[in-house]
Amino acid sequence: MLEQRIQQQFFESADLKYQSADQLARPIAEAAQAIVGCLTAGGKVLSCGNGGSAGNAQHVASLLVGRFERERPGLAALALGADATHYGGFGVDPAQIFAKQVQALGQPGDVLLALSASGSSATVLAAVQAAHDRDMTVVALTGKGGGKLKDLLAETDVHIAVPHERQARVQEVHLLALHCLCDAVDTHLLGEQDQP
Repeated sequence: MLEQRIQQQFFESADLKYQSADQLARPIAEAAQAIVGCLTAGGKVLSCGNGGSAGNAQHVASLLVGRFERERPGLAALALGADATHYGGFGVDPAQIFAKQVQALGQPGDVLLALSASGSSATVLAAVQAAHDRDMTVVALTGKGGGKLKDLLAETDVHIAVPHERQARVQEVHLLALHCLCDAVDTHLLGEQDQP
């Protein structure tokens, strides 16, 4: 019984990835172009999310700064800190945790990678608004139809919306999308490479 349940998790995840490929390929490519444009103009990528999305935000920043699958110079990227205790003692609203960092670190032309499986995380919504105030481009990764976040996006932003309701499945596809994004950035910067 338990083994069948586990197998079903694998099948559901694989099915969602397969079904999402056509829908997500274009926005991932557009996101890669926005990031390459930002980085080659001397800008940086800021990423943020809560819970599992925070882990994905840290992961993509580390891949951009370090490397994905090929050696290259580090790219300017930073995962915003999600620990509100660092700011709470100074009267900062915990919902503004990412927004305050975007206000302090973001510059016009930078990119904010905003990850929210529900699309309605208050901290991520505030960060998106702060990024727009700083004339930054937003690349939003959501699920569940985009939540409140989809209504905040500008025409110049990119929305990678996973067509699923379940948070675990959405975050699994977000991780794949972020890996595709890193591969696309490397391809733009370094040229094509044969797959191993």
